[in-house]
Amino acid sequence: MNDEAGIRKHIEEANNKALELMRLSRPILVDIKRAKDILPKMKKNSIFHAGPPIDWNRMCGPMRGAIVGTMIFEGFATSWNDALELIRKGGIDFSSNHDHDAVGPMAGVISPSLPILVVKDRSNGKTCYARFVENRVQFGLFDQESVKVLRYWSEKLSPPLGKAIRKSKGIDLKPMMARALHMGDELHNRPAAGTLLFASTILPHLLKVCSPNEVLEVTKYLSENDIFFLCMSMAACKAITKAAHGIQFSTIVTVMARNGTTFGIKVSGLGDDWFTGEANMIKGLYFPGYSHEDANPDIGDSAITETAGIGAFALAGSPAILALIGGSAEDAIKYTYEMRKITNSLNDTFTLPIINFQGTATGIDIRKVMRTGITPVIDTAIAHRHEGGGYIGAGLVRAPLDPFKNALHAYGRKYKLV
Repeated sequence: MNDEAGIRKHIEEANNKALELMRLSRPILVDIKRAKDILPKMKKNSIFHAGPPIDWNRMCGPMRGAIVGTMIFEGFATSWNDALELIRKGGIDFSSNHDHDAVGPMAGVISPSLPILVVKDRSNGKTCYARFVENRVQFGLFDQESVKVLRYWSEKLSPPLGKAIRKSKGIDLKPMMARALHMGDELHNRPAAGTLLFASTILPHLLKVCSPNEVLEVTKYLSENDIFFLCMSMAACKAITKAAHGIQFSTIVTVMARNGTTFGIKVSGLGDDWFTGEANMIKGLYFPGYSHEDANPDIGDSAITETAGIGAFALAGSPAILALIGGSAEDAIKYTYEMRKITNSLNDTFTLPIINFQGTATGIDIRKVMRTGITPVIDTAIAHRHEGGGYIGAGLVRAPLDPFKNALHAYGRKYKLV
């Protein structure tokens, strides 16, 4: 067994380094490109998805529905049965988004022709990617109307937005996110202020390089879809946490993600290994006609926001979201403070006016999770458990304890602590 005091010193130094790199991270939105043109390991038959790796037989209903909808969009299939036959023949290569430095909300499916956001961290030159946000295919719908949403994004929205982003020479996301937090967002389920700030920032560039019809198309879309900034906050948070990944001895969590069946984490000092447990059910509010009986377990890559210190970690500053997820203002403040018990720092950029501009809890530590028994809280949307069921509500969920326990055991083995 190694010297205990020496190990603690190594861990403290490693975690301080990880937190400093997160602090210095500067995610810049630089482009929108088709996945096959920017993701190095994207094949012609690739489908990337949210959460830890999983095969078709274990996938939940909304994940399967989203994959079939995306396959129809790509022209891989024309119907559910057609898609199922191709999958059973091994014609689709499934992979986790996070294993390619990408993220996607809910099912989070990314395919070769789908345009994705490109975010570069100017502090280290690393690049991360994100799928755009919509409320149909990512929730498991695969009808023609849902497929049209993917085509609309690809053909109508991404070309002018891409031109405007390139014209801007890059949009600095971190200060925009900090400002949105001061305007009542928590930047996971409520990114309305972020969408407004992005719209006002991109408009001059749209006017310079796009036709009047293109400007109208984009501005109309942004005015009607206040959840849009979520894809940018997710990409930025992925860049922030990636900056802290791969530091020897660090116990900081750099990924939390769910595929609707399992919940997985990655830890800075444990390389690219996944540590998983069963995904939990969400407690929340349901749209009329739906109940807990209809719900799928927790799903999506959007917990990357909590991993970086926002989302449910910033609930105290976003009382308006309680109308969507349930709970009280007192609950929101309680969760915000509780997360300090399992983290190593207060964020220097993401601050909340309601708690005297103190920073949000940042740097989830697997040791503290196991010591306290407190797991990260996440606010999230709820998908119907059946493919084609769609979006049925929103609420709060706790990460399961098993991924953190499994990671800590692996940490002990790797660093010869047992």
